[in-house]
Amino acid sequence: MDKSNLPPVDDSSKKELSALDVDFIRVLEDLIEALLANGTLRLTDLPPHALEKLSQRKRVRERVRNSLDLIDDGEELL
Repeated sequence: MDKSNLPPVDDSSKKELSALDVDFIRVLEDLIEALLANGTLRLTDLPPHALEKLSQRKRVRERVRNSLDLIDDGEELL
């Protein structure tokens, strides 16, 4: 396919696609987690590189989740 005949893509379309990609990646992560949870997929089924990427994202999400914990677990609630 000759790409020189295609119209140029504007920046707003690129930004929109990038935002959609971020959302879609989260959907894929959730799907992988669901397949692992119900036994359809095993971690050993995934290539090592994919496993590492999933692990990295999971660790970062956990760090973010923990940093957003606004109530100290040791505090007594009213």
